[in-house]
Amino acid sequence: MTMVRKLVLLGTGLIGGSFALALKRMRQVEHVVGVGRNLANLERALELDVIDSACQDAAQAVEGADLVLIATPVGQMGRLMQAIAPVLAPDCLVTDAGSTKGDVVALFREHLGTRLAQCVPGHPIAGSDLSGAAAARYGLYEGRRVVLTPLPETTPDAVARLEALWRLCGAEVYRMTPAQHDSIFAAVSHVPHLVAFSYMNALLERDNIDACLDFAATGFRDFTRIAGSHPDMWRDIALANNRPILDDLRRNVAQLQALIGLIERGDAAALTGFIERASRARVAWDARDKEKQ
Repeated sequence: MTMVRKLVLLGTGLIGGSFALALKRMRQVEHVVGVGRNLANLERALELDVIDSACQDAAQAVEGADLVLIATPVGQMGRLMQAIAPVLAPDCLVTDAGSTKGDVVALFREHLGTRLAQCVPGHPIAGSDLSGAAAARYGLYEGRRVVLTPLPETTPDAVARLEALWRLCGAEVYRMTPAQHDSIFAAVSHVPHLVAFSYMNALLERDNIDACLDFAATGFRDFTRIAGSHPDMWRDIALANNRPILDDLRRNVAQLQALIGLIERGDAAALTGFIERASRARVAWDARDKEKQ
């Protein structure tokens, strides 16, 4: 495959930084430019050899690039696409790492409409509650999945090139439509995060919150880990993918209301069935997931 001469990361954190490190390890990139608003983060990325040079001007950074990865919160992507559109090389491949795809596809069409042949929206499924360049690491994508949602205008060569790069990072690559992506990830990623935020906020309303946190242990830690995630990113996701998210939130509300009813009535048999149904499904999924590893 073709060596990446110049990779530009618009957003130099866990996702973009780990992508750059993986390609560096495989000797498939010559130069990585990190772009961001936080100068201290860019300096740290240079110290850790995540990037080779830093820039705070996106348009200046992408000049001469043959691959641009937009790895910022979704709410920042439109501004960045608008800034880089006039200076992108004709053969520059542009992709993103957004957790929503319908809105990102619309941004590609709005700001990079004449370059859609080289645009491949994507979503590497390797998030973490950690952020910043210091969180980037080799091997983040090994065995992980990456979803690509190519546009009808995207050339087969552009898709094949990006797929090959992700596979070099150790990822399994899947293709689906933006609508399919957003429906699936509302259910298994977006809503779980929002439920965790909601649970933490409910806990904070208690008069004995300090005592509760003092006695919280493994179950609490496991359930609430993702409530420590980046606020700006999850605000943007919730607003961008609002229709699928609202559908699944309403399903969750209906299940909570059913649970409240079972407990109020003291219906032990039905409550056991309610819990067993969820428990069996979770255990079965965990077993299947471990078989794949």
